Formats: sequence, C-alpha cells, structure tokens
Amino acid sequence: MVNVKYVHSSGSVTELEVPAGTSVMQAAVNHGLDGIVGECGGAAMCATCHVYVDEADSGKFPPISPPEQEMLDCTASPLRETSRLGCQLVVKDEHDTITVYLPETQQ
Repeated sequence: MVNVKYVHSSGSVTELEVPAGTSVMQAAVNHGLDGIVGECGGAAMCATCHVYVDEADSGKFPPISPPEQEMLDCTASPLRETSRLGCQLVVKDEHDTITVYLPETQQ
C-alpha cells in the first residue's frame, strides 16, 4: 500500500492508503474525495483529475505523454510545471508516500 496525501486548496489534507496499480484519480474517486472529478473514468480525455505533483515526487512517474499534455491544456485551473492528470499517475509498491495538491476547481 502507498500513502497518498491529497492537499486541498484550503490547506486541509486527506491521506489514503492506496494499493499499488491504482491511479491517484481512481483512489480519490473510490473514496468520494472532493476535488477530483474524473468524468472520463481515467481515459485521459477530460482533465477533471488535474493535480499538482509535489516536486519531490515528480520523478516517480513516467514523463507526460502527448495525449496527457493535450488534455492539460484544457484544465480549468492554471497549469504549473508540476501539473499532471491524476488518472495517469499510477502508484507502485516502491512508492512510500506520494503528495499531490488539488487545484481550486476542476470545471
């Protein structure tokens, strides 16, 4: 299990124990977490799972693919260098803790 910390725009933190192989988006949706919508179900087609990955964790995931970059250009909140789609961030056993920051809005 991997500890994923979701830092809300208000500053509050929700921590979830997530099984390896689960995306940051799917874990949030499964637990009814406010701040991630995941309208497309994880197909990288909607940008409603936009997150900002903590800089210390950004190297734990593969680089942004062209389709993900295209969707990131459609986010409701401003892009940052650490912007990613939560559906494309799959946690692995070797990840101890992952921290993501939720934008103010997804829509």
